[in-house]
Amino acid sequence: MVQVTFINNPVTLVGPEIKVGDKAPEFTVLSTSLEEKHLSDFAGKTVLISVVPSLDTGVCDAQTRRFNEEATGLGEDVVILTISCDLPFAQKRWCGANGIENIYTLSDHRDLSFGDAYGVHMQELRLLARSIFVVDQDGKISYVEYVSEGTQHPDYDSALSAVKSLTK
Repeated sequence: MVQVTFINNPVTLVGPEIKVGDKAPEFTVLSTSLEEKHLSDFAGKTVLISVVPSLDTGVCDAQTRRFNEEATGLGEDVVILTISCDLPFAQKRWCGANGIENIYTLSDHRDLSFGDAYGVHMQELRLLARSIFVVDQDGKISYVEYVSEGTQHPDYDSALSAVKSLTK
């Protein structure tokens, strides 16, 4: 099982470790308008899932801004989802204040459906562990990064390279 820390303290991740080649698990999260969203809503697209503990923190802010900027150059067959346990209202406020328009910001607050399905639910904090997943157009996991320390940045370049390799 994946070992991660948050502010240098070990945390317990609930759910299975997702690996390259796995069928991407389905999940239910909420949009900023409280509409249920599922992975299957993006079927046939390459999906980069950027997971953050909370948009209102420095690294999460930077991670979400980076993928929002990158989204414009990835083409119409690529969708970027940012998932956190922030309330949908807080996500909507944050996106509006920061001009985030090229990605979907989704909340796992209600059920932790995503966190439990992808093994990123930090039990002690009821937050999601920083991670990146890339799902190919056939619904298979093609890239995974569980960031070992939750206050560190993911490997943006590797994640984006994984997406670009699927869209050529």
